[in-house]
Amino acid sequence: MTPYRVAVVGSGPAGVYATEALIRSGVDVSVDIYDRLPTPYGLVRYGVAPDHPRIKSIIVALRKVLERDQVRFLGDVHVGVDVTTEQLGQLYDAVVFATGASVGRRLSIPGEDLAGVCSATDFVAWYSGHPDHARAGESFPLQAESVVVIGAGNVALDVARLLVKSAEDLAGTDMPPHVLDRLARSGVRDVHLVCRRGPEHAKFTAKELRELLELDDVTTEIDADLLPAGSEDPLTAANLKAFADLAARESAPGRRTLHFHFWSRPVELLDAGGAVAAVRLEKTQDVGGTVVATGELTELKAGMVVRSVGYYSMQIGTLPFDEDLGRVPHDAGRVLYPDGRALDGHYVAGWVKRGPSGVVGTNRACAADTVVSILADLEGRPPRGAGPEEVDKVLAEHGIRPVTYDGWLSIDSEELSRGQGLGRARTKIPDWETLRRVAAADAEQPGRDTA
Repeated sequence: MTPYRVAVVGSGPAGVYATEALIRSGVDVSVDIYDRLPTPYGLVRYGVAPDHPRIKSIIVALRKVLERDQVRFLGDVHVGVDVTTEQLGQLYDAVVFATGASVGRRLSIPGEDLAGVCSATDFVAWYSGHPDHARAGESFPLQAESVVVIGAGNVALDVARLLVKSAEDLAGTDMPPHVLDRLARSGVRDVHLVCRRGPEHAKFTAKELRELLELDDVTTEIDADLLPAGSEDPLTAANLKAFADLAARESAPGRRTLHFHFWSRPVELLDAGGAVAAVRLEKTQDVGGTVVATGELTELKAGMVVRSVGYYSMQIGTLPFDEDLGRVPHDAGRVLYPDGRALDGHYVAGWVKRGPSGVVGTNRACAADTVVSILADLEGRPPRGAGPEEVDKVLAEHGIRPVTYDGWLSIDSEELSRGQGLGRARTKIPDWETLRRVAAADAEQPGRDTA
């Protein structure tokens, strides 16, 4: 019997978990996983901090799914540009969009477009070796003595931690050499982490906070008077204990200092010749569970500002999209038109479905729920999807020769080899040209038409 043919767009955790749920369903199905990049794994590869290799170990499980006989990886294919969403819908019995949320939200305050202001999304992508950001380091004013990071989640904390860490501490990571070199020459001495609410509301994890205790040459400054005595919520209690330990730690003045600013919100970024020079903050307070501005203003010197206040997704081709929510409207994973009708055969999973919430594992349940809808819709329908040869023919007609899984393995092998040469596990290839060239070196990988 001919299997059902499903396309999954996005090879991060949500896309791979959806694939896993499909092939474990007992239904005869084969899956083509598309990704805009020549490399799989999405934010696990390009969003998890380089100094957190244990979190990256989830790649081992994701890799097992990609290596299943029913699965093909088709990298370096930009769905919505190289091939339309309508064309995919015609080629497959079902299409699952799991493209994540890759754009950082704005602060919407004066001065946000000054030089020296960037999103955490862009900064993280740069130090993680994302090929879209190979030269972005030139725009980050790391010669600044004072940097302000705005946000109260783990991404903001990742950025702050990597800014205060020494180059020696980062030398064993998979960061590209040009990133390590740029960070080694950093002039940053003070990093200010600004949080709109109090420490009891911060979305950091205690594990990440406690990592700061291990940085002997970094001083942390926290106003202990702002720390509540405790909390009935165990996660909040663990955070508050970590904050208390950081506040109580006795240490000599460090090479760099990380300052926590709670109950503060940015209201303006101040200009000095077209570049950011300071952040104007307004003190806030909790009134009946609502954050209220007090009118009390202060200023923080800042030669660089990194905003980390959330993410939203980008529209995929002509797929319905809710601009206000920054995600695709859906019902149980089924893509919906504005009038509430379902777009037959089109589904979403992960952050493009529910918004940027949860941890990596949250995507497993999210993807599984979407797969339930897919299987219910396919039940009783004969397979109609095009076979792999026909799909390849359509892509070739568009000048697209995808990076196959073997092509990715060539990239993987080259990165491991580069890392070995530098005494570490891996060194990422950070640019499109080299990624494509290395992938094309595989005997069965002719490379992409670039004319």
